[in-house]
Amino acid sequence: MKRILVALFAGALVAVIPAAAHHSISAEFDVNKPVMFSGTIKKIDWTNPHIYTHVEVKEDGKTTVYKVEGGPPNALFRQGWRKDTLKVGETVSVTGVRAKNPTSPNVGQATIVTPDGRCVFGGAANRDGAGGREAQANQ
Repeated sequence: MKRILVALFAGALVAVIPAAAHHSISAEFDVNKPVMFSGTIKKIDWTNPHIYTHVEVKEDGKTTVYKVEGGPPNALFRQGWRKDTLKVGETVSVTGVRAKNPTSPNVGQATIVTPDGRCVFGGAANRDGAGGREAQANQ
């Protein structure tokens, strides 16, 4: 009986951990502080639970590398993202919201636009469920 209780407790704990790890956008980001910038992609982390696109911006002689948070890799893949959708060295424009922490370079709820007009959404789901150029055309 003791083994069954331990197994049930362990199973319940494993089921709860992923749910506790997920957070709402307002937990980390201030939706009232929009940000827009253009820069060069330095690195892309295609990892769970979110992908991150590191974008280097040079302003007023200062260099900042923003860490642009995207959705989960699986959700973005279903939207049409692939590991090579964005490329290191590519110049992009980003719109999103700043982190609540004023010293953090993190950006959430982001849309990334390439010079040829491709619109790449970082969220877990777009309004119409499409990715890339299709989503941009439908807006």
